[in-house]
Amino acid sequence: MFDQARIDALPIHRASTGESAPPLTGVRVVDFTHFVAGPLATMTLADFGADVIKIEAPRKGDDFRHYPPVDPALEAQGAPFLWSNRNKKSLALDMKSPAGLEVAKALIAEADVLVENFSTGVMERFGLDYATCKALNPKLIYCSISAYGREGPYADRLGFDPIAQAESGFISMNGYSDRQGVRTGSAIMDIATAMSATNAMLLALLARAKDGKGQLVEVALFDTAVLMTGFAAMQHLTTGYEPRRNGNTSPDTCPSGVFLSADKPFYINCGNDKIFQRLFEHVLERPDLAYDPELSQREHRLKRREEIFGLMDEAFAKQPWSHWAPKLRSAAVPHGQVKSLSEALASDEARSRELVGRIPHPVKGWIPNIATPLKLARTPAITPIAAPAVGQDTDQVLRDVLHFDEQKIDALRKSGAFGV
Repeated sequence: MFDQARIDALPIHRASTGESAPPLTGVRVVDFTHFVAGPLATMTLADFGADVIKIEAPRKGDDFRHYPPVDPALEAQGAPFLWSNRNKKSLALDMKSPAGLEVAKALIAEADVLVENFSTGVMERFGLDYATCKALNPKLIYCSISAYGREGPYADRLGFDPIAQAESGFISMNGYSDRQGVRTGSAIMDIATAMSATNAMLLALLARAKDGKGQLVEVALFDTAVLMTGFAAMQHLTTGYEPRRNGNTSPDTCPSGVFLSADKPFYINCGNDKIFQRLFEHVLERPDLAYDPELSQREHRLKRREEIFGLMDEAFAKQPWSHWAPKLRSAAVPHGQVKSLSEALASDEARSRELVGRIPHPVKGWIPNIATPLKLARTPAITPIAAPAVGQDTDQVLRDVLHFDEQKIDALRKSGAFGV
């Protein structure tokens, strides 16, 4: 059950006020994606004007619709689904029926982009592999999102975010040295894969604008996860260095980590010597340490981390966060309170960036919305529209996109194109 009073207290998302049409206006996307990586990628396209038509199984729809919490007043629209599917249309098709497949092919023939993240082989079984779709529409950009790629010895393997975190080495790098590594709470590999897929599709659209040709675009969760291990991968390849789990400290900078004021935890990141000097001279009022011949140099601080942390812990514990925050900001020391999710979403920072708000919903009245982080001054994201119910836009798509008349639509319905 959604907490409607909480939702209704959120600010209303401001309407878009761009000078020109959104940059992807006129781009049609046929969306065969489900769960997280694929839908987030297509949602970004939709946010900036693309006409995204989400193809779903009748009645049940995307499995992600049923992830909790699901409000009983809504039909298969749980909060996670609402988070990743705004600004789209939903077309309910039975892809196992010849009539449903006929409709899908008609849409593909008119589309600019097709996106799918089924298990390897599913699109081939539907008869919608890239070669077939290219024959239907040579200008089509066909984006395939998978776990380990569509070819090679691991193409058949299923993969989800935590598996990619585990196999890429990412988990081995995170957590504390005295226990097993840990995955992140957020599905960051799915999110990063979505960002990569969006970039890849936009690049393919730019290429097509030059030569008029479509192409196959492929993005794999595992590939993205290896990228997400960061520069540690290059450190290993150049030296054989195996990253250790360092908890909240950094193996490369010091002092960087979580400290406790008298009332709240916070993070400091001293990325270079000048930041260290500002921290100790202007915040902790220890100029003797700020300009110490050894401590003023990063490589020496790394060797004396415990000593430095001890001094900082003792000093910070004497005053509340309200004392330290303005001093850290004034001294230009990168810092941030360690907040809960509720604190972060309600923070002044989130409010100033207009990240959290509410948007209209035809059943609930209002639902929450997390704004896109992409801010374009002249062609901003469109005013957000809530994610659709299963098949909500079926008839509209058939009429307005494919120009089917009522007789044709009725015949398709009777033949099982939209389920029984």
